[in-house]
Amino acid sequence: MKIVLDAMGSDACPEPEVQAALEATQAFGDELILVGPVEMLKSRLQALPGGAQAQIQIVDAPDIISMEDKGLALALKAKRKGSKTSMAIGMDLVENGQADAFVTAGNTGGAMATAYYRLGTIPGVERPALTALFPVMGGFCTALDIGANPECKPEHLLQFAIMGSVYAEKVRGIKNPRVALISNGEEAGKGNELVKGTYPLLEASGLNFIGNVEGKELFGGQTDVVVMDGFTGNILLKSSEAVAKLLTDLISQEIRNSNSLRAKVGGWLVKPTLKQSLKKNLDPDEIGAAILLGVNGLVYIGHGRSNAHALVSAIRTARQAVEAGLLTALHTAIQERLTSTTILEAV
Repeated sequence: MKIVLDAMGSDACPEPEVQAALEATQAFGDELILVGPVEMLKSRLQALPGGAQAQIQIVDAPDIISMEDKGLALALKAKRKGSKTSMAIGMDLVENGQADAFVTAGNTGGAMATAYYRLGTIPGVERPALTALFPVMGGFCTALDIGANPECKPEHLLQFAIMGSVYAEKVRGIKNPRVALISNGEEAGKGNELVKGTYPLLEASGLNFIGNVEGKELFGGQTDVVVMDGFTGNILLKSSEAVAKLLTDLISQEIRNSNSLRAKVGGWLVKPTLKQSLKKNLDPDEIGAAILLGVNGLVYIGHGRSNAHALVSAIRTARQAVEAGLLTALHTAIQERLTSTTILEAV
């Protein structure tokens, strides 16, 4: 198995990427492909203990897609045949069968555009969906879309639901995952026109569709997959992250400011366990990156603030998808589910 890591993605590149590449090869035992300016990467790698002997292949990419690239400039870097950006060259390796997955902590829009133009989409998928794992009661919920598609049609949400269900089953190991539609009420008639139009498509899809859910059901762990348009998903994601930080900050603040010896001692005793639990469930570095479901290749996009630990986690997550045969399963499910839903609609 070979994973490609974009060496020029994170805000602090290439140090976190080079360190992550070394740690990943040591942890997983597979060769890793690091894409970026070859001389720079060689010198940084050789400066690390054990770097000279690491199973790391460096592929030269003299150009980058920066956070400032937008509009036509970004589209040209993503699309043109001779593009020398680290994203373009890295994804070309996946397209050509020289690598199994691509990981970046770079410009999200740039990564999505490059994936769309260079890998294309799975037949039957019109819109790729950025997919995250939300911490909920009892584990995680696969949530999509979280920002790739601010405006969607019902058929797009149907495609998201199919892909999310496959991901939850193949990568998360959930048999017959429960699929839900985020809405402002549980009843079938609730929601805006998009939700109302999507509901009957999901009912006819053959998925384990449990209906609409509100935030309390989502975070209560009552669904394994939740689908929505990217506008709603991005607000939900950022609000959830902000609330999680607020709660942890408030707990710490109350313990520090309390005049009660019992509270201070209790806080001191519970702090290690609480810190470990919160880190495992709420720290995005533990998952590392979000997968872009729907493109014809495995592409993972992490945050620009990613450190080496987050990038190793992203590589681990990508490896799990490769081992699970996710891409093949997505092709099969899209073909089967969309065909059966179209037939039922016609009837």
